[in-house]
Amino acid sequence: MPRKKDTLCTEFAFTLPRGLSDNEHRIHRHGVMRLATAKDEILVQQERKVQENPAYGVLVMLARVITRLGSFNSVSPDLLEGLLLHDIAYLREFYNRINQQGNVHIPTQCPHCNTQFSVELELAGES
Repeated sequence: MPRKKDTLCTEFAFTLPRGLSDNEHRIHRHGVMRLATAKDEILVQQERKVQENPAYGVLVMLARVITRLGSFNSVSPDLLEGLLLHDIAYLREFYNRINQQGNVHIPTQCPHCNTQFSVELELAGES
């Protein structure tokens, strides 16, 4: 009987609490984030904008690890500048959970009724 190969899951789906509004007023809330690599950390520190303003590093790192946001298949720091702070905080927490803590549950809040609850992170492509 063939043995099932162990696989490393590196991508996780997320849903932003508020979402990003584009030029056509469409809201983009669903996305995919991959695990960060050592190379990501190094390249973020080499960015000129990060050297001038270390706080900008968050946007650069998130842009590197978010592989999809709504219909955007490419995410840039400039694009992420349009997010509300609530969504940036959510993405920072999500990033920390999947990269450092290994916790598969993340607190979230319903954007309609403001009920707070915990959801389990789902791997991208599984739902």
